[in-house]
Amino acid sequence: MTLSFAPASSDTLPLHIVDKDSFDTWREAQSDATRSWLDATGFKPAVGATALIPGTDGTPVMALAGYGDAKARARGRFPLAAAAKSLPEGTYHLTSDLPAGDLETECLGWLLSAYAFDRYAKQSGAKARLTCPKGVDAARVEAIANAEALTRDLINTPAADMGPDALEAACRDLAETFDATVAVTTGEALLDNNLPMIHAVGRAAAKAPRLIDMHWGDTGPKLTLVGKGVCFDTGGLNLKPGGSMALMKKDMGGAATVLGLARMIMALNLPLQLRVLIPAVENAVSGNAFRPGDILTSRKGLTVEINNTDAEGRLVLADALALADEDTPDTIISMATLTGAARVAVGPDLSPFYTDDNATAAALAKAATNVSDPVWRMPFWEPYEKMIEPGIADLDNAPSGGFAGSITAALFLRRFVDNARYTHFDIYGWNPASAPARPKGGVGMGARALLDALPDMLGL
Repeated sequence: MTLSFAPASSDTLPLHIVDKDSFDTWREAQSDATRSWLDATGFKPAVGATALIPGTDGTPVMALAGYGDAKARARGRFPLAAAAKSLPEGTYHLTSDLPAGDLETECLGWLLSAYAFDRYAKQSGAKARLTCPKGVDAARVEAIANAEALTRDLINTPAADMGPDALEAACRDLAETFDATVAVTTGEALLDNNLPMIHAVGRAAAKAPRLIDMHWGDTGPKLTLVGKGVCFDTGGLNLKPGGSMALMKKDMGGAATVLGLARMIMALNLPLQLRVLIPAVENAVSGNAFRPGDILTSRKGLTVEINNTDAEGRLVLADALALADEDTPDTIISMATLTGAARVAVGPDLSPFYTDDNATAAALAKAATNVSDPVWRMPFWEPYEKMIEPGIADLDNAPSGGFAGSITAALFLRRFVDNARYTHFDIYGWNPASAPARPKGGVGMGARALLDALPDMLGL
């Protein structure tokens, strides 16, 4: 599925956006026939409300899209996309300024409203198409929309069709599109190349674990993205109950999101050197599965006591982060569906992130507001370091007690980065209920905020 603006054409219907503050003034400026029609149909300019205004021959001559008020808009995202879903199939062009908000973001929402995951059953999103309004960078908006569609497709695909091998294939397809290079270390070769924790987590699965390493660009600052690619998580020998396993196809949401961000970066040809590292594994159960009580030695040399095999994401990320750090990039960003504690803290809609760099945090906060991709800073809280130090090994992968689970996981990951600025995102990767431009299912989180913040973060 390709998400795009409609080509400019004379065969489009004018679309006027009206909010609660401007509607009465706009209505009074219309013809008697238009006012009568609006009164008869009971149109109110709420978010998602639409109306078609007929001409003398009964065919529509204008469409209206409600935009609500500031309070209503604050309770959701992409209010214009709600109208896209309500309007009948056709092509529209905007004839009015946006009453509030960012037009580029609203246009992105319109494009995303057309997304549907249709690999296994016929599905369709909004069928109302929009021509690109004046002043909006069509290529940029389309690049972001199609990158988000990639992320959603990868997350929505079940593990039978999105195992480590299929995730590798998706990386190779993306690399081929943008002339990037990919190297993959698979199976026993992980041990030969000192990636032991990736091997330990994935060795029990039928499909071999692997480390995917993609490079693009040869000038500018060096950015490395690391995405958790656990294609399915049974919990290992600490087996999850069935209810907790139901959504575990999305446990590669970090990998899917960094691939979406990478697609944005490459499509927009940003002046930087990009590296993407994805440890792709399935946390399965068999006779050679890693066990509670095992002590693993990481790539960095730090030893890790396994107190719960269901805390596997931080293990595979740790080896990938250590590898990333050896290259001394300017910035390392990891993204992972890592902890339930993050969902308890901020719910499914916010992307919590960790960084020691205040400038990075400020850039992300500003960008998140600019592009309606909310993030929330969480602390690398030093006093909790002792919680991840079990004594028998350097680190504990699953501290007991149940407190501060997202923070202790982030502190664990930070132990593997010494040479670069580091930012970690603990995302959910799933939209539990449909909303404008965000259908129920896999969703990218934090990628658009990062894209908008990169110029400040890297001095682009």
